[in-house]
Amino acid sequence: MKILYTSRFKKHFKARIRPNSNLVIKFEERFDLFLKSPNDPNLKEHALKGTKRRFRAFSITGDIRVIYRIDNSDVIFYDIGSHNQVY
Repeated sequence: MKILYTSRFKKHFKARIRPNSNLVIKFEERFDLFLKSPNDPNLKEHALKGTKRRFRAFSITGDIRVIYRIDNSDVIFYDIGSHNQVY
């Protein structure tokens, strides 16, 4: 599995996550868990609906989500932020 990041993800990570060191640590923990076991119940991983139906999401915290999609063997991280910011 190869992880790719969109420019949108990078921009939002820098603006929304990096300023808070606790969120950076939590992201790293959840990212490692995602790599080991993408379906772990602690991630609350799920498919999206509507206009984002080709995407999936998993939780970093109760409100922070990572939006991604799978393209062949690549995982493309599309966006990160609060529920309201990414949906």
